[in-house]
Order: sequence, then structure tokens, then C-alpha cells
Amino acid sequence: MRFLRMAAFAAAIAGALTASAGAGSVSAEPSVVLGAASGIVFDNNSGCSLTAIGHDNAGRLVGLTAGHCAPTGARVGAEQALNAGVIGTVAFSDDGDYLDFAVLQLDASKVVPVRTVGQTTVAGVGGPPGPGTTVCSDGRTSGRSCGVVWGELEGTSINQYCSQPGDSGGPVVVGDRLVGMNQGRLTGLGPLDFDVPCTGGANPIHSPAYFQPIGVILEVLNRAGGVGAGFQPI
Repeated sequence: MRFLRMAAFAAAIAGALTASAGAGSVSAEPSVVLGAASGIVFDNNSGCSLTAIGHDNAGRLVGLTAGHCAPTGARVGAEQALNAGVIGTVAFSDDGDYLDFAVLQLDASKVVPVRTVGQTTVAGVGGPPGPGTTVCSDGRTSGRSCGVVWGELEGTSINQYCSQPGDSGGPVVVGDRLVGMNQGRLTGLGPLDFDVPCTGGANPIHSPAYFQPIGVILEVLNRAGGVGAGFQPI
């Protein structure tokens, strides 16, 4: 069912593009409100969540999400405003092979960036949370969920918030500080299998989730230059 929904999203984007191409300049461009945790879709039939939205050091409107969501060059749509058609492109994606992040260059003529979506506000960037810290994540599938950080595994932070397909890329926050990017949940470790899916943000009984500290991603972006370098949330 989830894959059918993603295919429908991609088809709707394509349909909106066709309709807007035939309409010429008769109708004004719709405004799309986007912020951390907003649902975004891609023309590779995937749907994920936005980590944060802001500007880079060249003044471009950019967003961040998980790298495994879509490849470089993929077109981006807003789940809640498919009639807007393409609202940006993936300027860079590591395809989940490195830190698992992607940078989206967004169309400022279509997108209205906001700090707050639902219960989640991103007003700045915070440092990596240590063990025992309660962090909260938010995504298009599970909504907002909070859990304790257990520790670190191969550079990622392991914790107990809920993560389901579609939540990838969602913000991880402490208060209103962005501290990480949600990237999924653990299904095992070596020979140990503990694949207990999360059924919703209110159910704490599930396999741990993991996130990449946002500072690590931003540091790589700054060193690389180009789209996303110097990113600051709005």
C-alpha cells in the first residue's frame, strides 16, 4: 500500500506539471508552505520528510533530507500541495552511501518557508545530544515522537523515538534546536535480530531508531561549498 501511495504522488506531480505547461501564464503560481517535518515527494516514487528549510551563504532557499530518499537531479514536490508541481530539485545526494543526506534547491517563487510545522519548531542548530537526553523527531508518517538517546553506533545516535518509512529525513530536535536528521530504525546488529516495527508515536515498544548529528552534515556541506554551504534555518 505504501509503494502505491508513493507512485500516486509521483504521478500527481507529473500531472500537475503537464497541466501547468498547458496553462501558460493564465494562473498564478501556488504558494507551498514548507518547514521541518513537511512531507516531500520525488519523481523516483519515494516520499520522505524535510529536515529543515533555510538559506545558504549565497541566499538560495534550500532544504535538507535523507540521502537515500532520492538521487541527485530528482525533482521535488510537496505532499500537501501536489498541484504546485515541481518545487525544487535535489542539488546533491550521497544516495545513503556516506552520511545519508541530500540538499534540495527550492523554488523561492513557490515555497513559503516556515519555522513551525505542527508541534515542531526549528529556530536554530544545537550540538549533539549525549546519552540520556530526550530528543524528539517528527515525520510525515509517524508524526511527532520522543525518546531517550542510548548512545552512539558508527557515528549515528541511537534512541527510542518512532521511525517508520516516510519519516526518513525528519528533524530531530531538543526544544527548538535542530540536533539531527532522522535516518531510520535498527533491525538488527550483527547476528542479533530485533526487528520490532513502530506502530505510532505513542507506542514506545519498538526497535531503536537512529539519526545523524546535524553538525556533521553541515560541516561537510561547508567544506564542499556550492548549494547548501553555510546553511542556516530560517
